[in-house]
Amino acid sequence: MLRWAFVIITVLGFSVVTKADVVVFKNGDKLTGKVVKMEGGKLAFKADNAGDIILDLANISTFSTDEPAQFHLQDGTVLKSKVLPGDAGQVTLAKTELVQAQTIPFSAVKAINPPVKPPVTWSGSVTVGLTSTHGNTFTESANISGRVTRRTAQDRLRAYSTYLASRTRDDDTGDKVTTEESFTLGSKYDYFIIKKWYAFLNADYKKDHVSDLDYRVTAGGGLGYQWIEEDNLKFSTDAGVSQLCEKYTKRIGHPGSYEEEISKSDEFSLQLGYGLEWVINDKFSFYHNMRYYPSFGDISDYFLTTDAELRAEITKSMFGSLKAILDYDSTPGEGVGTTDTKYILGVGWNF
Repeated sequence: MLRWAFVIITVLGFSVVTKADVVVFKNGDKLTGKVVKMEGGKLAFKADNAGDIILDLANISTFSTDEPAQFHLQDGTVLKSKVLPGDAGQVTLAKTELVQAQTIPFSAVKAINPPVKPPVTWSGSVTVGLTSTHGNTFTESANISGRVTRRTAQDRLRAYSTYLASRTRDDDTGDKVTTEESFTLGSKYDYFIIKKWYAFLNADYKKDHVSDLDYRVTAGGGLGYQWIEEDNLKFSTDAGVSQLCEKYTKRIGHPGSYEEEISKSDEFSLQLGYGLEWVINDKFSFYHNMRYYPSFGDISDYFLTTDAELRAEITKSMFGSLKAILDYDSTPGEGVGTTDTKYILGVGWNF
């Protein structure tokens, strides 16, 4: 009785020991362990004795697996099956409920157990603000802004826009006078060359009626580096070249008889900038961006734009927002100041 028990234990122990994936090399050597994945002609293998290693498929005759593996073929077919030993340069997929056993050459396999790619994620927010005062004084103002971000493992797309409008009453004439009317639209596309480095393209458009700005268009590109990209903190810097085009039209006189003074500029400049997103805690988050455009011809001739926003969570998807935007143009249009600062108070929604 004891002898039979010993035999059974020995057989069971041997079966556990021999339960493993096997790689057979062209020189006849064998390696046991676990097939992790295969991509780009390289087989990631966890060997029993050597641990995690990378094997060149060109040196392998065949291999087998003890458990089903997911095969992605060059024609787009995806199969999941155990792998049986095959002839040199081939593997045999075991029969399953859906398909018959079949032999596949290495050249037909694109990947084995490839890592699951993270899904494409979209996120964004919309912020609005309204004020109205009537009686001894009269003021009305409105603002709406939005931004959206799409992130994949390979690239990132961001788009944003802001509209501001306000008016008040002239104490002398009683007329309602527009004191703010501006619109901004922009986007930035980042393509990650490697984990941290990315190439980018960006474009921005702004129109400001009160400042006599018909348009300011910037378009450029360059390289950036993502220093930090975590759930609670993101920080990146970039540098490149940009073309900056501006047109100011100052109207002197009254409608129907006014004269126009037009000033334009169109030049290439450097482009330097950074972006920061910081989740301070469960209730507060902070966003800050800056871009600086010094002219190639004269570094003292530059345009700078920066914004900072503090958000306070009201509900899971609703927040209060206090935002400041500053634009500095060292060479503005005739009669226009160099600095334009705006403060925006609003309520927003995340989506």
